[in-house]
Amino acid sequence: MVVPPGGGRRLSRSVYDASMNDSAAWYESLIRPGFAPPAWVFGPVWTVLYVVIALSFGYVLLQAIRKRWPWRVFLPFGLNLLFNLAFTPLQFGLKSNELAALDILLVLATLLWAMRTAWPLARWVALVNIPYLLWVGFATVLQLAITWLNR
Repeated sequence: MVVPPGGGRRLSRSVYDASMNDSAAWYESLIRPGFAPPAWVFGPVWTVLYVVIALSFGYVLLQAIRKRWPWRVFLPFGLNLLFNLAFTPLQFGLKSNELAALDILLVLATLLWAMRTAWPLARWVALVNIPYLLWVGFATVLQLAITWLNR
């Protein structure tokens, strides 16, 4: 197979676009509770939250790398990031509301654990993650409602 220059990028982009359009159509077909925000809200919210996550989680990682804090302090932060990143493939790739519901519960639990772990060492890390906690709490209720309504 011969792919012209730039053709691979165009092909992968078209596959990505088709996948995203399919996922968007699937999400739109779900029964959602009345309190579900429009889909466009998620991008800006997560953009801001990922900046907070990068700064605060990065700080904790740096403290562990420099051996100022034990690695067990970073553990809930690392697990939270792993579960957070797993949500989109579970929800929109596998189109599994059940796995996404389980995952968002793990995101919430590990975030609470991370904030509690950070509190005695760097209170600002816990405090700066309050907006993330509020959003994940809302997202948990939303995902559980979507899962229930589409069972």
